[in-house]
Amino acid sequence: MIRRVSVLVFLLLTVVFGYFYYAQYVRWRDCFDQTGRCFDAASGTVYLEQSGVAWLTLTAASLAVALFQVYRMRQSKP
Repeated sequence: MIRRVSVLVFLLLTVVFGYFYYAQYVRWRDCFDQTGRCFDAASGTVYLEQSGVAWLTLTAASLAVALFQVYRMRQSKP
């Protein structure tokens, strides 16, 4: 039961981190300059190119943990 809940939690985290990856990097990837910054004048926000690596790493790690838990659930069933 706990393993199923943890799989759902990590899948939810994968979706959340994936959304942040999209919102912080993918939407702005054509806007970054040589210093790795993008300024959105409409909202007054500066986006950093390095945030893409961070959010993608978190997305991949949470997906890997969820898949590993699913693998372990399948192995423990008779």
